[in-house]
Amino acid sequence: MLKIDIQIEQQMHLLILKGEIDASNSVDLDSAIQSIFAQDCSVILVDGRELDYISSAGLGVFMSYLDDFQEKGIQIFIFGLAPKVLQVFEILGLDKLISIRPNKEDAMALVG
Repeated sequence: MLKIDIQIEQQMHLLILKGEIDASNSVDLDSAIQSIFAQDCSVILVDGRELDYISSAGLGVFMSYLDDFQEKGIQIFIFGLAPKVLQVFEILGLDKLISIRPNKEDAMALVG
């Protein structure tokens, strides 16, 4: 089960992910990112503190937007990933393409 919440803090979009992202609900993540794109957005912070699992389908959603983020000048930062979830990002090399930080403060320090 996946719960997604979107908040706006200091003109940044905070995408809060709770639960598990797999093939059956990765479309919900895709829809959430689409809704952020529909707004005027320059920074997306992804809160992964309560993300228990992400499948390759979930990672594929993030990967599918990398060019869009760059084209639109959107900075994206992921923070708070549990070690087992971070490892999935690292195995696929996504940690080289998206900035992943241990906490929100570290992620916000990179916004610029």
